[in-house]
Amino acid sequence: MTILRSICVFCGSRPGARAAYAEEARALGQLIAAEGWRLVYGAGDVGLMGEVARAAQSAGARTMGVIPTHLMAREQGKRDLTSLVVTEDMHERKKVMFMNSDAIVVLPGGAGTLDEYFEVLTWRQIGLHRKPIFLLNTEGYWSPLAALADHVIAEGFAEDAMRSYSTLVPDIPSLAQALRGALA
Repeated sequence: MTILRSICVFCGSRPGARAAYAEEARALGQLIAAEGWRLVYGAGDVGLMGEVARAAQSAGARTMGVIPTHLMAREQGKRDLTSLVVTEDMHERKKVMFMNSDAIVVLPGGAGTLDEYFEVLTWRQIGLHRKPIFLLNTEGYWSPLAALADHVIAEGFAEDAMRSYSTLVPDIPSLAQALRGALA
């Protein structure tokens, strides 16, 4: 019996300033489908969320979207998913997405994406999970965040171990290899 693996994707509800962000989002959706994994994401049909979901669906992946009631209109909640969960608030959204995934991938995004990333990173730091977390560093997008993490550690606000709680990957082929290894 094959176990269905699920990849939680945190990403922007906007497309960003560079075409590469949308290209990598689509490539991730295709990768998820090609590997037989399920996409778990924020259920929006806008920005990078929409790109990854449409690509995953077009390639045959199962999809689970999780969205709070108040964002259904703003993020154009995608109703043609394999499953759609509507939550009361953002915190519940993150929890449902996390609980239904085996690994987390963070694409470029804004404050909401950072909030999602820092919550699962914090949960990892305090020992609540050991799920792998990957930051897809498209065109160096997350490099300043990695530098900030080094600064936090250097200033004594986190242990060196924090560096091992998430992995910066440069591109989709590297991410594919890392996910396969983590989910084996």
